[in-house]
Amino acid sequence: MKNIEWNMKVRRRLCMEVVNMDIRQIAQKAGVSVATVSRVQNHPETVAPATLEKVQAIIEEYQYTPNWFARGMNLGKGDTIGLIVPDILNPSYMEIVKGIEEIVYKHGYITLMCNGDGDSKQESDSIDNLLKRSVDGLIVLSTALEKEKLISIRQKGIPIVSIGESNAGSEIDTVKIDYREATHNAIKHLVGMGYRSVAIINGPISKIENQLRLKGYEEILESAGIPIDKKYIISSKISMENGYIQAKKLLKLDKLPRAIFATDDVIAMGVMAALRDEGIRVPEDIAIVGFDNINIIKMMESKLTTVENPLYRQGIEGAKLLLELIESGNTKECVPKEILLKTKLKIRKSCGYKTK
Repeated sequence: MKNIEWNMKVRRRLCMEVVNMDIRQIAQKAGVSVATVSRVQNHPETVAPATLEKVQAIIEEYQYTPNWFARGMNLGKGDTIGLIVPDILNPSYMEIVKGIEEIVYKHGYITLMCNGDGDSKQESDSIDNLLKRSVDGLIVLSTALEKEKLISIRQKGIPIVSIGESNAGSEIDTVKIDYREATHNAIKHLVGMGYRSVAIINGPISKIENQLRLKGYEEILESAGIPIDKKYIISSKISMENGYIQAKKLLKLDKLPRAIFATDDVIAMGVMAALRDEGIRVPEDIAIVGFDNINIIKMMESKLTTVENPLYRQGIEGAKLLLELIESGNTKECVPKEILLKTKLKIRKSCGYKTK
């Protein structure tokens, strides 16, 4: 009888070991990272054959079956990345998201995306909700979040990466471009072609990238000895509709600008629609330059000159950076990295430039 009771206790203990085995323990026994175990289960084709065989053997030995809900609650991990996007209808952001998705998918993660609507409170509430769902890390795109909020997330040991400018500057990991230099190149090109009255339809000036764009615009005009006309400086929400409305305002001025720099291709599309409706020719009457080089503009009749922003690559580099932080397991001690990507001006028909 005692032997039977002892055997039952042993079996119960062994069963408990199997039931309670979690992904972290599997990783420890295999001598690999948690992310590697996740890839073995979700995307085995991405794992080296020897490692795959070793991890699978341990999974089979302990009869490990992931309980995703319990895993997220107990370990604070759920193979999930939280994304904060200012406007999910803006194709520029979706090209970045596509790059993010490509990388995280290969590593066995899924994404939870929230629309921040460019509002700091909405973004902050969305992040709090994502953290309640035990996301492994966060990627914020051109965020409006306050500096204190961003830094506090990092200080709690939560991996976070900013794609685009943020109020935390270099105090969190960042992938971005030089908005000031990119604007320099666009305005230099217009000035170099002889345009002396250049308007700018910018995004919300509360955002750092738009402050940098405005500074770049003013610097080039000043260096060329062109007076800055405040009537030619417009701040707008980023949408085709707002681009259309702001262009109509410019067209009511006594002296029309000879060129318009729109700091987002979506705004530029609205501007071109407004000019077309008013019978104004592009570029014969007014030249247009945009920003981002989103895929959709390549189908437009009046080919848009624009600043080529490596959106897709920003997503890829941002995702890689976040996964590095997650794998390190020690976000607070890691020195924040900054990846600065290059832009270039894509010269097409809308600026009036004629190749020889």
